[in-house]
Amino acid sequence: MLLHITARGKIGRSPEAELVDRYLKRITWPTRLTELPDRGGTVPPLPTNSITIALDERGAALSSVDLARKLELWRDSGKREARFLIGGADGHGEESRASADLLLSFGPATWPHLLVRAMLAEQLFRATSFLAGHPYHREG
Repeated sequence: MLLHITARGKIGRSPEAELVDRYLKRITWPTRLTELPDRGGTVPPLPTNSITIALDERGAALSSVDLARKLELWRDSGKREARFLIGGADGHGEESRASADLLLSFGPATWPHLLVRAMLAEQLFRATSFLAGHPYHREG
């Protein structure tokens, strides 16, 4: 299953970009990062039998293990892609939130969108490591 992060805004050359790159390179599952302009731009079409996860402060705050279990369930049920949407400065519109299969939150705080990319990449690495039985993940 492809793990696809689709994010508004350009990350450029920055410490956040280095962190995102570092974690995405360590994930053994296929990954992709698509950047869109702050406004407009075309979101790539979602393949059939895929799942959409929108990062939103009003979403569910899942533990790392719970996120891993969701990825495992989606992978094992034959989902082709898990697309993670990171909105721009104003977040997601109502239509995007309503059409998402899951709203995922990193807590009630508002995080800089570039940092959210790094946090998401790390959590995806942690989740896939957990599923592979790798010692990176520690419960508790």
